[in-house]
Amino acid sequence: ARPQTHESITENEREGIDIMMAVDISTSMLAEDLQPNRIEAAKQVATEFIANRPNDNIGLTLFGGEAFTYCPLTTNHGVLLSMFSNVNCDLQAYGIISPGTAIGMGLSSALAHLEHSKSKSRVVILLTDGENNVGDISPLMAAEMAQKRGVRVYTIALGREGKSKQVVAQLSNGETYEENVDNQMDAKTLQTIAAATGGIFYQASSTSRLEEIYADIDKLERTKMKVSNYDRRYEAYQPFALVALISFLLEVLLSLTLLRRLP
Repeated sequence: ARPQTHESITENEREGIDIMMAVDISTSMLAEDLQPNRIEAAKQVATEFIANRPNDNIGLTLFGGEAFTYCPLTTNHGVLLSMFSNVNCDLQAYGIISPGTAIGMGLSSALAHLEHSKSKSRVVILLTDGENNVGDISPLMAAEMAQKRGVRVYTIALGREGKSKQVVAQLSNGETYEENVDNQMDAKTLQTIAAATGGIFYQASSTSRLEEIYADIDKLERTKMKVSNYDRRYEAYQPFALVALISFLLEVLLSLTLLRRLP
């Protein structure tokens, strides 16, 4: 009959830290100075980083002209990686989120998910290719919030210096127009954020350099955390099987003694 219980809770300890990844999805991330473009290169390297840290609590915040949580902190990296694979710049390209780059909003959104974290090591990895030009919270204000909460922020400026071909207009039929545009990354602000929070500022002008950066971040201190696993059912046949076995042995014993049939 295979009887089962309805719910069970198990707890175990793992070595890991809490990481929120804040990724810029403004249309400038479609620039092709990294192959095939900035956003796809960022996704590829970040997914490898996630896959190599199975015990970490990792979440994802996206930002353009506004910020939102795409995936809260989770140890279910299968779900996180599946969601990460769908990240693109369409939300801003089609006007669903505001134009611009709200770095301060992206960082503060990521910090909100680390506020109640009990991990000794809490980290935000902030990746952007632009400068803050919109948003109610400035990058330095968000950095001060991170400093007060003891959260380290590792900042990554993505893209090459100088000019790069970027989408400057898109028609309703999906047709796009590109021009060589000056890259607007604000390395000074990103350096200030990292320095204020005990993190490190990096600049990535190629995919290989981005891989080196994530490999460096991968050396972060790890700490133990308790993880609760909720299973909706587990097998409960053992007591019934034991009763059946005892009954069978008793039947055999009685048939050979008190209940033995004589010819």
